Amino acid sequence: MIKNICCIGAGYVGGPTMAVIAQKCPEVNVTVVDINEARIAAWNDEDVSKLPVYEPGLDAVVAEARGRNLFFSTNVDKAIDEADMIFISVNTPTKTYGVGKGMAADLKYIELCARQIARVSTTDKIVVEKSTLPVRTAQAIRDILDNTGNDVKYQILSNPEFLAEGTAIEDLHAPDRVLIGGDTNTEEGRAAMQALVEVYASWVPKEQILTTNVWSSELSKLTANAFLAQRVSSINSLSELCEVTEADVDEVAKAIGMDSRIGPKFLKSSVGFGGSCFQKDILNLVYIAKSYGLNEVADYWEQVIIMNDHQKGRFASKIIKTLYNTVNGKKIAFLGWAFKKDTNDTRESAAIYVADILLSEMAQLSVYDPKVPEAQISFDLNYLASRTKEENEAGVTVVTDPYKACEGAHAVAVLTEWDEFKDYDWQRIYDGMLKPAFVFDGRRLLDGEKLKAIGFEYKTIGK
Repeated sequence: MIKNICCIGAGYVGGPTMAVIAQKCPEVNVTVVDINEARIAAWNDEDVSKLPVYEPGLDAVVAEARGRNLFFSTNVDKAIDEADMIFISVNTPTKTYGVGKGMAADLKYIELCARQIARVSTTDKIVVEKSTLPVRTAQAIRDILDNTGNDVKYQILSNPEFLAEGTAIEDLHAPDRVLIGGDTNTEEGRAAMQALVEVYASWVPKEQILTTNVWSSELSKLTANAFLAQRVSSINSLSELCEVTEADVDEVAKAIGMDSRIGPKFLKSSVGFGGSCFQKDILNLVYIAKSYGLNEVADYWEQVIIMNDHQKGRFASKIIKTLYNTVNGKKIAFLGWAFKKDTNDTRESAAIYVADILLSEMAQLSVYDPKVPEAQISFDLNYLASRTKEENEAGVTVVTDPYKACEGAHAVAVLTEWDEFKDYDWQRIYDGMLKPAFVFDGRRLLDGEKLKAIGFEYKTIGK
């Protein structure tokens, strides 16, 4: 019976997942550790509206369990030492250097975790990989842990997360499936898997908990995201065709979505998908396929990314072309910076790339997002290294009032599908803008007919 769980990494996966495990398993002590002191301080803030991860419903879960059996700490060694089960939930960014640059996952944080676990542990541990990882990572973790020579026995499990940001708490409370991969050939491996099954079985029906070998588990995670991203790129590829043939991409999506073999989900055309997982997981899949010489397989999946990049570039080009082929010195208001609504996560957000193109064309951007702070927006643009920090600062103003963002603008670009954008006083926005006033709806969110009636030039995707 598992009594103490430690999770290394207090980000978008570790924080919410552990909060729900603590909520649903009051008899298990759950400690989330991170070396980032500011992040742990935010998780411990008495005001739960200031948690570092914004996720609907998360504040209530943390408020219920924190201090009872959910703890956030920077004392990593102590938590590792006391734990029966350790989740590794650290960042696995795509490599920006060397072999596999731009495709392979950078596993340095995973390796550092494994070495720390090996150094500190004095009792047997079950180690669970929870980060999004390339296939065969479990083997690397096992190699490090089994060669430390301190007679501690480890079992390595793969337990990929299938959370959608914005609905993570719902997804954790009622998952489609929980996937646990382990060593199915040994009794110890099967027992470790069973220990994790029992944790989830506190609230998830047993028939929805799937056990596989570790490779199948790791590959299933990459494949699930690749299939979802492929659907988005498929409908986005047709959005361009719709624009030149007078078809409407929403009507096409509805028609094909009613086919029970296809279904309606992930057929929403937009400026492109973002988030930490889709692109990273597909690139991992591409890299794995290439490393085994499976070039046709690699090319097939890489096309999903190529299409997504094309969609973002196409949206930026449409803004430039419509504004008489120049945006130099023109104010363009961005509504939304997060990669999707109901999250403050901006990783791989379409807004970053559209902004980058427009800044290269000397536009002046005014950005409003209800949940993303100015520091994050600056970080995202500076990370691309397309221009100096000073040039980015000169080209971007971040505001906390959407009406101020739009005041005096030549155009408004909707980059995130926040529900609040639909309820704005668009007449007031129109009155304060330069004419002709353009709206570029990258999320097919707004009522185009209503905006046209006010006087806007309304442009959207796939129509």
